[in-house]
Amino acid sequence: MPIEPRSFPCSVANDAHWSADYLGLPYAPRGRSQTGVDCFGLAWLVLNRFGLPVPSYAGEYASEEERAEIAGLIDGAKPQWQRVDAAQELDLVTFRRGGLESHVGIVVKPGRMLHVSTKAPSCIERYDTGYWANRLTGIWRHALRT
Repeated sequence: MPIEPRSFPCSVANDAHWSADYLGLPYAPRGRSQTGVDCFGLAWLVLNRFGLPVPSYAGEYASEEERAEIAGLIDGAKPQWQRVDAAQELDLVTFRRGGLESHVGIVVKPGRMLHVSTKAPSCIERYDTGYWANRLTGIWRHALRT
């Protein structure tokens, strides 16, 4: 499967940074483990590691093609979240794809996110410039961190 040009170059995390444990995970629809994740599954893995409870939603949509369902899941998780203007590590960033808010990444530092897509394994990529910048719909902080 060809890799989308915008997916690379992805940054490599310092081995001591928590994100190093999540780099290179393959995409898997409804995936919620180190063997494969979708974008929400990656957020679920990371946030639960840090004691920030997030529902898995693993069985909530029938296929990765149903972006409207994924968008609803992202929207449904928002009561636990507060919209913020300035990103911090472990905030979530949400993005519009295909007209719907259907992609999520985890902030590793302001301007950079850990995420996974159908076209590439999990990696760290800029969200404040390039492909993702004009698709950004919000920055969200978990209620336990506010």
